[in-house]
Amino acid sequence: MKDRPLDRLIKIEEVMAQVGMGKTKIYDLIQLEDFPIPIKLGRYSRWSQIEIQNWIEQQKQKRAA
Repeated sequence: MKDRPLDRLIKIEEVMAQVGMGKTKIYDLIQLEDFPIPIKLGRYSRWSQIEIQNWIEQQKQKRAA
C-alpha cells in the first residue's frame, strides 16, 4: 500500500472548484455516467480526490485526441 498515493474524500464545493462546474451540471454528468459517483457517508456525499483528478486527466486527453 505504500506505492499507492494517499486519497482524500472531498466535498461537492471542492469538486466544483476543481472542475469548474456547478452542482447541477456535475449531477447531470453523474446521471449520464460520465462523472465519478460520490461515496455516501450517511447523509453526506464525498468524492475521491484521485477519481476527480483522473476524470480531469481524461478530459484533457479527449481534448488532445
